[in-house]
Amino acid sequence: MKVGVSAFAWSASFEAEDFDLLPALRGHGIAGFEVPIFDPADIVAPDAIRKALEANHLGCTVCSILPPGINPISPDPGDRATALKHLVRCIETASALGATMIGGPLYAPIGYLPGRRRTSDEWTWAVECFQALGATLAEHQMMLALEPVNRSETFFLTTVDEAQELCEAIGNPAIGALIDTFHANIEEKSIANAILALGPRLMHMHTSENDRGIPGTGHLDFAEIIAALRQINYEGYMMIEGLGALAPGKHSPLYMWRRPDESGDAIAFEGAAYLHKLLA
Repeated sequence: MKVGVSAFAWSASFEAEDFDLLPALRGHGIAGFEVPIFDPADIVAPDAIRKALEANHLGCTVCSILPPGINPISPDPGDRATALKHLVRCIETASALGATMIGGPLYAPIGYLPGRRRTSDEWTWAVECFQALGATLAEHQMMLALEPVNRSETFFLTTVDEAQELCEAIGNPAIGALIDTFHANIEEKSIANAILALGPRLMHMHTSENDRGIPGTGHLDFAEIIAALRQINYEGYMMIEGLGALAPGKHSPLYMWRRPDESGDAIAFEGAAYLHKLLA
């Protein structure tokens, strides 16, 4: 297992002006960096980002969140076709960044809540969409990890059991699941048991406290979580995805969950120290 940190600790974007964040990471035992993608067109210099990460000996993963209007489960076939093209561009951009894994709640936009249970048609459309991405994933040697999120943010996929069922319906070994400890703390009876249930389908971990803050400062049992990860021989990242105070001038669509009293550096470095202590 390796410890990584998401750019979300500081910002909802990652650009050349943010490269000065990177040199300090390795000194704190951070091995990977997660780049957010909302719109691939916003990543204007993927080669420069890849080179900056490589220069600092950091692996790269990508978290992608669908913007409003990009909806793979829309009842409109034209909207679904647009969403598929968007996801293809996200995979291509992730590859250009040097990533081999892209994850997130890629089945629907965050906050898309039609006020009902999901339908069988929506499930079928999601399966069809992710099956259609198979050739693109193979071409770019990319893994895709679908992330259940809590009931306040989606109606479509909230639990590990649902993610497991969706992965089985898609039937592509390059597509698995992502567990985010913040969301799982809300929706799972036991995060450790959720990890064990997923087993080899678990491709990625987002690691933050119950309040999205610094790991080790809340009530989540990370020792138990790490023990479960070891039991399934998980060798990926524990990617710290805390949301700290925004840098000046940085607008974020995740603003409502950010803690104004915790800096991105504190989330990254204190969180990494805590996780390394448990891993040791």
